[in-house]
Amino acid sequence: MKFAKPVLIAVALLAIAGALAYALIDKPDAPASRFTTLEGKSITLDELRGKVVLVNFWATSCPGCIKKMPDMVETYRQYKDRGFEVIAVAMSYDPPAYVANFVQTRQLPFPVVLDTDGAHARAFGKLQPKPEDIRLTPTTFVIDKNGRVILYKLGDFDFVKLQALLDKELS
Repeated sequence: MKFAKPVLIAVALLAIAGALAYALIDKPDAPASRFTTLEGKSITLDELRGKVVLVNFWATSCPGCIKKMPDMVETYRQYKDRGFEVIAVAMSYDPPAYVANFVQTRQLPFPVVLDTDGAHARAFGKLQPKPEDIRLTPTTFVIDKNGRVILYKLGDFDFVKLQALLDKELS
């Protein structure tokens, strides 16, 4: 028992050191991307500097993407007036007519783009732990106001944690 206190202190110090090291790690810059929405509007990430941007790679054939889209819409509506933007990037294999139908029937309020040639999947894929084209959906990146990637998530993610991150970044 007399060793328990020093061990707890050592564990706490290691946790603090790890958190500090993570905070000091240089976050990668988001790729210089130009998106074209379904309506033909051009958006660049440079134009969105000063906002927190969520870039979500998704597909109409992805059950997890479809299931979480209402949460994405609700989060967008909750934070858009505070400087939050969403760009939903439909995968190159997703038929454009399916994407357009999904956007229309679900009345998605944020920009939706088609990655017809896979250029966005290649550019953002370089930011993954194992750099390769994005093939799996959903794959999500959150970019801070300075254009740095502060969150990368492959697969389903927790919207409560996302909202906590947005509260911190948009305060």
